[in-house]
Amino acid sequence: MNDDRHSIFRDAGRDRETAEQIPDTPQTRAPSYRLAFADESFLCRDELRPVRLQLELLKPQMILDERQIDSTVVLFGGARIPSPAEKHKARTQTLADLSHFYDEARLFARRMTEKSVASGNREFVVATGGGPGVMEAGNLGAEEAGGVSIGLNIVLPHEQAPNTYVTPDLCFNFHYFAIRKMHFLMRARAICVFPGGFGTLDELFEALTLIQTGRMNRVPFLLFGRAFWEKIIDWAALEDAGTISPEDLDLFRFVESAEDAAAIIEEWGPAPARDDIPGR
Repeated sequence: MNDDRHSIFRDAGRDRETAEQIPDTPQTRAPSYRLAFADESFLCRDELRPVRLQLELLKPQMILDERQIDSTVVLFGGARIPSPAEKHKARTQTLADLSHFYDEARLFARRMTEKSVASGNREFVVATGGGPGVMEAGNLGAEEAGGVSIGLNIVLPHEQAPNTYVTPDLCFNFHYFAIRKMHFLMRARAICVFPGGFGTLDELFEALTLIQTGRMNRVPFLLFGRAFWEKIIDWAALEDAGTISPEDLDLFRFVESAEDAAAIIEEWGPAPARDDIPGR
Protein backbone atom coordinates (compact mmCIF):
# COMPACT_ATOMS: atom_id res chain seq x y z
CA MET A 1 0.00 0.00 0.00
CA ASN A 2 1.04 3.62 -0.38
CA ASP A 3 0.42 6.74 1.67
CA ASP A 4 -1.42 8.60 -1.08
CA ARG A 5 -4.57 8.47 1.01
CA HIS A 6 -7.05 10.85 2.59
CA SER A 7 -6.04 9.75 6.06
CA ILE A 8 -3.47 10.72 8.67
CA PHE A 9 -3.51 7.20 10.16
CA ARG A 10 -0.85 4.61 9.51
CA ASP A 11 -1.98 2.31 6.69
CA ALA A 12 -2.90 -1.35 7.08
CA GLY A 13 -0.20 -2.62 4.74
CA ARG A 14 2.59 -1.15 6.81
CA ASP A 15 1.14 -2.59 9.99
CA ARG A 16 0.85 -6.01 8.39
CA GLU A 17 4.53 -5.86 7.38
CA THR A 18 5.51 -4.77 10.87
CA ALA A 19 3.48 -7.57 12.47
CA GLU A 20 5.35 -10.13 10.36
CA GLN A 21 8.70 -8.98 11.75
CA ILE A 22 7.99 -9.30 15.47
CA PRO A 23 9.78 -11.85 17.69
CA ASP A 24 8.64 -15.47 17.43
CA THR A 25 7.06 -16.34 20.78
CA PRO A 26 4.15 -18.54 21.93
CA GLN A 27 2.06 -15.37 22.14
CA THR A 28 2.83 -14.11 18.63
CA ARG A 29 2.29 -17.59 17.16
CA ALA A 30 -1.21 -17.82 18.65
CA PRO A 31 -4.03 -17.48 16.08
CA SER A 32 -5.72 -14.90 18.30
CA TYR A 33 -2.75 -12.55 17.84
CA ARG A 34 -2.98 -12.36 14.06
CA LEU A 35 -4.36 -9.19 12.54
CA ALA A 36 -7.95 -10.01 11.63
CA PHE A 37 -7.63 -8.87 7.99
CA ALA A 38 -4.41 -10.90 7.56
CA ASP A 39 -5.83 -14.07 9.13
CA GLU A 40 -6.97 -16.36 6.31
CA SER A 41 -8.45 -18.95 8.68
CA PHE A 42 -10.54 -16.26 10.34
CA LEU A 43 -11.72 -14.84 7.00
CA CYS A 44 -12.87 -18.30 5.91
CA ARG A 45 -15.15 -18.85 8.92
CA ASP A 46 -18.87 -19.24 8.20
CA GLU A 47 -19.65 -16.10 10.19
CA LEU A 48 -17.50 -14.06 7.79
CA ARG A 49 -19.55 -14.96 4.70
CA PRO A 50 -21.09 -11.44 4.47
CA VAL A 51 -17.58 -9.95 4.48
CA ARG A 52 -16.38 -12.36 1.78
CA LEU A 53 -19.39 -11.50 -0.38
CA GLN A 54 -18.53 -7.83 -0.05
CA LEU A 55 -14.88 -8.43 -0.89
CA GLU A 56 -15.78 -10.38 -4.04
CA LEU A 57 -18.03 -7.54 -5.13
CA LEU A 58 -15.49 -4.84 -4.34
CA LYS A 59 -12.23 -6.25 -5.72
CA PRO A 60 -13.25 -6.59 -9.40
CA GLN A 61 -15.32 -3.40 -9.17
CA MET A 62 -12.35 -1.38 -7.97
CA ILE A 63 -9.95 -2.86 -10.52
CA LEU A 64 -12.34 -2.28 -13.43
CA ASP A 65 -12.96 1.28 -12.23
CA GLU A 66 -9.21 1.89 -12.01
CA ARG A 67 -8.86 0.64 -15.59
CA GLN A 68 -11.72 3.00 -16.55
CA ILE A 69 -13.73 0.21 -18.16
CA ASP A 70 -17.21 1.64 -18.65
CA SER A 71 -18.99 -1.03 -20.68
CA THR A 72 -18.63 -4.65 -21.68
CA VAL A 73 -19.92 -7.08 -24.27
CA VAL A 74 -20.68 -10.35 -22.50
CA LEU A 75 -20.17 -13.72 -24.19
CA PHE A 76 -21.84 -16.74 -22.60
CA GLY A 77 -21.46 -20.21 -24.11
CA GLY A 78 -20.42 -23.79 -23.68
CA ALA A 79 -17.03 -24.76 -22.30
CA ARG A 80 -17.22 -28.03 -24.26
CA ILE A 81 -17.59 -26.54 -27.74
CA PRO A 82 -14.32 -27.23 -29.57
CA SER A 83 -12.53 -25.13 -32.12
CA PRO A 84 -13.03 -26.39 -35.69
CA ALA A 85 -9.44 -27.68 -35.64
CA GLU A 86 -10.28 -29.83 -32.61
CA LYS A 87 -13.78 -30.94 -33.54
CA HIS A 88 -12.62 -34.49 -34.27
CA LYS A 89 -12.09 -34.84 -30.50
CA ALA A 90 -15.67 -33.85 -29.63
CA ARG A 91 -17.65 -36.27 -27.45
CA THR A 92 -20.65 -36.16 -29.77
CA GLN A 93 -21.34 -35.36 -33.38
CA THR A 94 -23.59 -32.50 -32.27
CA LEU A 95 -20.69 -30.88 -30.41
CA ALA A 96 -18.52 -31.28 -33.49
CA ASP A 97 -21.23 -29.65 -35.60
CA LEU A 98 -21.41 -26.72 -33.17
CA SER A 99 -17.69 -26.03 -33.51
CA HIS A 100 -18.30 -23.31 -36.09
CA PHE A 101 -19.68 -21.18 -33.26
CA TYR A 102 -16.18 -21.11 -31.80
CA ASP A 103 -15.09 -19.22 -34.90
CA GLU A 104 -18.16 -16.96 -34.80
CA ALA A 105 -17.42 -16.08 -31.17
CA ARG A 106 -13.82 -15.38 -32.09
CA LEU A 107 -14.77 -13.17 -35.04
CA PHE A 108 -17.45 -11.37 -33.04
CA ALA A 109 -15.04 -10.67 -30.15
CA ARG A 110 -12.47 -9.39 -32.63
CA ARG A 111 -15.04 -7.04 -34.16
CA MET A 112 -16.18 -5.73 -30.77
CA THR A 113 -12.62 -5.29 -29.58
CA GLU A 114 -11.79 -3.15 -32.61
CA LYS A 115 -14.52 -0.80 -31.33
CA SER A 116 -13.11 -1.10 -27.84
CA VAL A 117 -9.57 -0.21 -28.92
CA ALA A 118 -10.94 2.90 -30.64
CA SER A 119 -12.40 3.96 -27.27
CA GLY A 120 -9.12 3.44 -25.45
CA ASN A 121 -10.23 0.04 -24.16
CA ARG A 122 -12.99 1.65 -22.12
CA GLU A 123 -16.12 0.65 -24.03
CA PHE A 124 -17.29 -2.67 -25.53
CA VAL A 125 -14.68 -4.69 -23.64
CA VAL A 126 -15.26 -8.41 -24.18
CA ALA A 127 -16.07 -10.30 -20.98
CA THR A 128 -16.28 -14.09 -20.73
CA GLY A 129 -16.25 -16.74 -18.03
CA GLY A 130 -12.54 -17.14 -18.68
CA GLY A 131 -12.66 -20.88 -19.38
CA PRO A 132 -12.38 -23.04 -22.51
CA GLY A 133 -14.72 -23.41 -25.48
CA VAL A 134 -16.74 -20.34 -26.45
CA MET A 135 -15.12 -18.40 -23.62
CA GLU A 136 -11.65 -19.08 -24.95
CA ALA A 137 -12.77 -18.04 -28.43
CA GLY A 138 -14.00 -14.69 -27.11
CA ASN A 139 -10.78 -13.89 -25.30
CA LEU A 140 -8.73 -15.07 -28.29
CA GLY A 141 -10.60 -12.78 -30.67
CA ALA A 142 -10.02 -9.83 -28.36
CA GLU A 143 -6.29 -10.56 -28.20
CA GLU A 144 -6.10 -10.83 -32.00
CA ALA A 145 -7.65 -7.37 -32.28
CA GLY A 146 -4.94 -5.95 -30.02
CA GLY A 147 -7.26 -5.11 -27.16
CA VAL A 148 -7.99 -6.30 -23.65
CA SER A 149 -10.60 -8.73 -22.39
CA ILE A 150 -12.02 -9.82 -19.07
CA GLY A 151 -12.22 -13.35 -17.66
CA LEU A 152 -14.54 -14.06 -14.73
CA ASN A 153 -13.48 -17.51 -13.55
CA ILE A 154 -14.93 -19.48 -10.66
CA VAL A 155 -13.40 -22.14 -8.44
CA LEU A 156 -14.73 -25.57 -9.37
CA PRO A 157 -14.01 -29.00 -7.82
CA HIS A 158 -12.20 -29.95 -11.02
CA GLU A 159 -10.16 -26.74 -10.93
CA GLN A 160 -9.85 -25.19 -14.36
CA ALA A 161 -7.16 -22.66 -15.16
CA PRO A 162 -8.12 -19.50 -17.04
CA ASN A 163 -7.61 -19.71 -20.77
CA THR A 164 -4.35 -18.12 -21.86
CA TYR A 165 -5.97 -15.30 -23.84
CA VAL A 166 -7.57 -13.42 -20.94
CA THR A 167 -5.76 -10.15 -20.19
CA PRO A 168 -3.80 -11.16 -17.06
CA ASP A 169 -4.67 -8.18 -14.87
CA LEU A 170 -8.34 -8.46 -15.87
CA CYS A 171 -8.54 -12.13 -14.92
CA PHE A 172 -10.66 -12.65 -11.80
CA ASN A 173 -11.54 -15.67 -9.68
CA PHE A 174 -14.74 -16.10 -7.68
CA HIS A 175 -16.11 -18.29 -4.93
CA TYR A 176 -19.70 -17.01 -5.15
CA PHE A 177 -21.68 -17.61 -8.34
CA ALA A 178 -24.07 -14.78 -7.45
CA ILE A 179 -21.36 -12.13 -7.24
CA ARG A 180 -19.78 -13.40 -10.45
CA LYS A 181 -23.13 -13.01 -12.22
CA MET A 182 -23.44 -9.44 -10.96
CA HIS A 183 -20.09 -8.57 -12.50
CA PHE A 184 -21.12 -10.11 -15.81
CA LEU A 185 -24.10 -7.76 -16.03
CA MET A 186 -23.19 -4.55 -14.19
CA ARG A 187 -21.43 -3.03 -17.21
CA ALA A 188 -23.06 -5.05 -20.00
CA ARG A 189 -23.69 -3.14 -23.23
CA ALA A 190 -24.76 -6.35 -24.97
CA ILE A 191 -25.30 -10.00 -24.00
CA CYS A 192 -24.46 -12.70 -26.53
CA VAL A 193 -25.31 -16.31 -25.78
CA PHE A 194 -23.81 -19.17 -27.76
CA PRO A 195 -24.90 -22.82 -27.51
CA GLY A 196 -24.05 -24.36 -24.16
CA GLY A 197 -25.23 -26.47 -21.25
CA PHE A 198 -26.54 -25.96 -17.72
CA GLY A 199 -24.22 -23.04 -16.94
CA THR A 200 -25.09 -21.21 -20.14
CA LEU A 201 -28.82 -21.76 -19.61
CA ASP A 202 -28.52 -20.48 -16.05
CA GLU A 203 -26.77 -17.33 -17.23
CA LEU A 204 -29.22 -16.85 -20.10
CA PHE A 205 -32.38 -17.06 -17.99
CA GLU A 206 -30.99 -15.06 -15.07
CA ALA A 207 -30.09 -12.16 -17.36
CA LEU A 208 -33.32 -12.45 -19.34
CA THR A 209 -35.39 -12.42 -16.14
CA LEU A 210 -33.69 -9.23 -14.96
CA ILE A 211 -34.61 -7.54 -18.24
CA GLN A 212 -38.11 -9.04 -18.32
CA THR A 213 -38.92 -7.77 -14.82
CA GLY A 214 -37.49 -4.30 -15.37
CA ARG A 215 -34.60 -4.79 -12.95
CA MET A 216 -32.15 -4.05 -15.75
CA ASN A 217 -32.15 -1.83 -18.83
CA ARG A 218 -32.74 -3.51 -22.15
CA VAL A 219 -29.59 -4.27 -24.12
CA PRO A 220 -29.08 -6.29 -27.30
CA PHE A 221 -29.71 -9.87 -26.16
CA LEU A 222 -28.52 -12.15 -28.93
CA LEU A 223 -28.84 -15.93 -29.15
CA PHE A 224 -26.43 -17.44 -31.65
CA GLY A 225 -27.88 -20.41 -33.52
CA ARG A 226 -31.66 -20.37 -33.86
CA ALA A 227 -31.81 -24.10 -34.64
CA PHE A 228 -30.03 -24.99 -31.40
CA TRP A 229 -32.12 -22.72 -29.18
CA GLU A 230 -35.46 -23.66 -30.74
CA LYS A 231 -34.59 -27.34 -30.38
CA ILE A 232 -33.82 -27.20 -26.66
CA ILE A 233 -36.35 -24.54 -25.60
CA ASP A 234 -39.95 -24.45 -26.79
CA TRP A 235 -40.42 -20.70 -26.61
CA ALA A 236 -43.85 -20.85 -28.28
CA ALA A 237 -45.06 -23.34 -25.64
CA LEU A 238 -44.20 -20.86 -22.89
CA GLU A 239 -46.23 -18.19 -24.68
CA ASP A 240 -49.13 -20.58 -25.37
CA ALA A 241 -49.20 -21.58 -21.70
CA GLY A 242 -49.37 -17.94 -20.69
CA THR A 243 -46.33 -18.23 -18.45
CA ILE A 244 -44.64 -15.52 -20.52
CA SER A 245 -46.22 -12.81 -22.64
CA PRO A 246 -45.85 -12.39 -26.42
CA GLU A 247 -43.84 -9.23 -25.70
CA ASP A 248 -41.28 -11.26 -23.77
CA LEU A 249 -40.26 -12.99 -26.98
CA ASP A 250 -39.14 -9.58 -28.27
CA LEU A 251 -36.54 -9.25 -25.53
CA PHE A 252 -34.04 -11.33 -27.50
CA ARG A 253 -33.04 -11.92 -31.10
CA PHE A 254 -31.62 -14.93 -32.92
CA VAL A 255 -28.45 -14.42 -34.94
CA GLU A 256 -26.27 -16.78 -36.93
CA SER A 257 -23.05 -14.88 -37.44
CA ALA A 258 -20.69 -12.33 -35.97
CA GLU A 259 -21.74 -9.89 -38.68
CA ASP A 260 -25.43 -10.23 -37.78
CA ALA A 261 -24.69 -9.60 -34.11
CA ALA A 262 -22.40 -6.64 -34.74
CA ALA A 263 -25.00 -4.99 -37.00
CA ILE A 264 -27.69 -5.19 -34.31
CA ILE A 265 -25.36 -3.70 -31.70
CA GLU A 266 -24.35 -0.88 -34.07
CA GLU A 267 -27.99 0.03 -34.73
CA TRP A 268 -29.19 -0.28 -31.12
CA GLY A 269 -30.76 2.82 -29.61
CA PRO A 270 -31.53 3.72 -25.99
CA ALA A 271 -33.90 1.21 -24.37
CA PRO A 272 -34.83 1.96 -20.76
CA ALA A 273 -35.93 -0.69 -18.32
CA ARG A 274 -39.54 -1.84 -18.37
CA ASP A 275 -41.83 -0.12 -15.90
CA ASP A 276 -44.35 -2.97 -15.92
CA ILE A 277 -44.52 -6.65 -16.84
CA PRO A 278 -46.88 -7.34 -19.78
CA GLY A 279 -49.48 -9.97 -19.06
CA ARG A 280 -49.48 -9.59 -15.29
